[in-house]
Amino acid sequence: MSAVALESVTVHAGGKSIVDGVSLSVQPGEWLSILGPNGAGKTTLLRVLAGTIGFRGEAALRGRRIRRLHRRDVARLVALVPQTPVVPHAMTVAEYVLLGRTPHLSLLAQEGEDDRTIAAAALARLDLEELSGRELGSLSGGELRRAVIARGLAQAAPILLLDEPTAALDIGHQQQVLELVDRLRREEGLTVVAAMHDLTLAAQYGDRIVLVDDGRIVAEGPPAEVLTAERLASLYGAQVRVLFDGTTPVVVPVRT
Repeated sequence: MSAVALESVTVHAGGKSIVDGVSLSVQPGEWLSILGPNGAGKTTLLRVLAGTIGFRGEAALRGRRIRRLHRRDVARLVALVPQTPVVPHAMTVAEYVLLGRTPHLSLLAQEGEDDRTIAAAALARLDLEELSGRELGSLSGGELRRAVIARGLAQAAPILLLDEPTAALDIGHQQQVLELVDRLRREEGLTVVAAMHDLTLAAQYGDRIVLVDDGRIVAEGPPAEVLTAERLASLYGAQVRVLFDGTTPVVVPVRT
């Protein structure tokens, strides 16, 4: 059974198709990197999987159709880490991360000791313990980004959706976040679907890459097969050289 399955999914907005007839599947424990230029439909695909946007076609999480699931049930299956979250600036980091436990609570129930332990572990994993008492509005962009990711991990869903997970992070925290997610994937069977701009990072961590443009899949497969200089030049309008670190492609811009 696929962890994620889309069949002929289409999303219309503003009189145009943002996603146009997309079909794909992701296996349990797989890391799928979704790449494409701005406005290609990457974020919209993640929103379909998170059940936060209407669509035509079929979408399923672990064999369960999203349309037939209650919002709370979707949140138990999939955690979305958005690129530009709306956050309550007066809330502390610890309080915000603890909100990730909400889908697991019954109506009107409060967080228990297990929930607080899980949230505390997420804070530690993202190097946020010293910031736990800070208000969200006082954080830098990179610190806030780590807090949002920590909340997603605290949700403890088997499927993790990442929208530009390394945005606003310095290179050290980029590596920390991606290595952490990859370790959880390998050790706990986490399924990862990540929309990314950094082609090299997407290739380093993704088992498979999907390239999208104008809401459609234009290429799909292993990173070394998908990320060719000719294809990237056509898709992005950029001159690049594709080198290899072992079998992993490294995309380098070429000055013109």
